[in-house]
Amino acid sequence: MEDHRAEYLVEQYSDMILRLGFSWLGDMDDAMDICQEVLLKLLTDQRTFPDQGQERAWLVRLAINQCKNWKKSAWFQHRAPLEEGLHLAVEAPEPEDGPLLEQIRRLPPKYRQVIYLRYYEGYEVQEIAQLLGRSPGLISTHLARARIKLREQLEGTCYEV
Repeated sequence: MEDHRAEYLVEQYSDMILRLGFSWLGDMDDAMDICQEVLLKLLTDQRTFPDQGQERAWLVRLAINQCKNWKKSAWFQHRAPLEEGLHLAVEAPEPEDGPLLEQIRRLPPKYRQVIYLRYYEGYEVQEIAQLLGRSPGLISTHLARARIKLREQLEGTCYEV
């Protein structure tokens, strides 16, 4: 039973947690570590949820908290990036919207997280506010400002709006 649950969780949520971790941390290796920690937490917690939506919301909140803790850690704050020529990891190919994702990654974290939750995970403003512990008005403001910044950054590209 435990094996089936683990398989289900990985199939159902690993991509979402990886994308969330990458959007927060900007490093796929770190995002993979976050994904593993979140999925292990859910497996060991044995928490039950009335529906899949609540389970998903709890996982998103847990992943965000893990990312925040990761960024606060002494290890994260004192590490030095490898020189590009020395990096041995195989880079994943850029998706079609690679330039757009690059501009989203350049946004300040408060804008990047609401853009990600709204447009990549499909949450509504109310849900994002609840997940982040902020007011819906603040979330709407952050979304509007993020869209303005993206519009300015993407001016003159194929993504121009």
